[in-house]
Amino acid sequence: MAGYPEADSGAVRNGSQVSYISQDSSVIPEFLGQKYGNCAKRLDLSFNQLRYVLFSSISYCLTITVVGCDACERSLHGLEKFEILEELILDNNLLSNELRLPSLPHLHTLTLNKNQISDLEDLLQHLTEVTPNLQYLSLLGNQACPNELVSLDKDEDDYQRYRYFVLHKLTCLKFLDTRQVTKRELEEAVARGTFMKVMKPVDVEESNDVVSQSPEMPYSPLPSASRDLTKHRGVLGKCRYVYYGKQSEGNRFIRDDQL
Repeated sequence: MAGYPEADSGAVRNGSQVSYISQDSSVIPEFLGQKYGNCAKRLDLSFNQLRYVLFSSISYCLTITVVGCDACERSLHGLEKFEILEELILDNNLLSNELRLPSLPHLHTLTLNKNQISDLEDLLQHLTEVTPNLQYLSLLGNQACPNELVSLDKDEDDYQRYRYFVLHKLTCLKFLDTRQVTKRELEEAVARGTFMKVMKPVDVEESNDVVSQSPEMPYSPLPSASRDLTKHRGVLGKCRYVYYGKQSEGNRFIRDDQL
């Protein structure tokens, strides 16, 4: 009955709000879309194990064949059934740069706090395509959002540049993370936002692989005649130069009567 909580296998419905929280689920249960897809305006899937994986089929969800990989079972398949969705909460999951949402034309609120997203530009480009009416976005706790929650070497200037870049891409936003978008920020975003791109953090393992796989250089910074340090060609001999000290800097200030 509308207005009263309704539980179904971990799901709780209260009017047009549906919650499926802390179920450690790696997929969106099929019954959620079948039962609530046509009435839910707010969907909370926080504190699960959701991670998007592309599958290959006619439907929105595609399957990849990888033996022994439980990641193949994790996806956001089923989200496309929530056609009138306005708010989507995906906090505290395992969503990364592969995140892809279905078209959600009515969505105005999206929170992706504490996931594993590092490529900000790719995410924003995707959101402009599938959520044209987005007004509230929160990315706190992801590497893509540079602040002290993620890294101690980030400061307020880093975070402000991030805000300018996001507002440059998503011009309809009214709230970003925990702060309301100001008129001055919008002006700065229009004027300088394109130059505030937040660089994707370099994965240490990836950088090591690039170094190990790089081809040998066709040149050497050392002369071709360089020899091993253990094979030097030192010369021993007598020096015929005799030093009398006449040109010494100290002798220029000593008079004969002081000797």
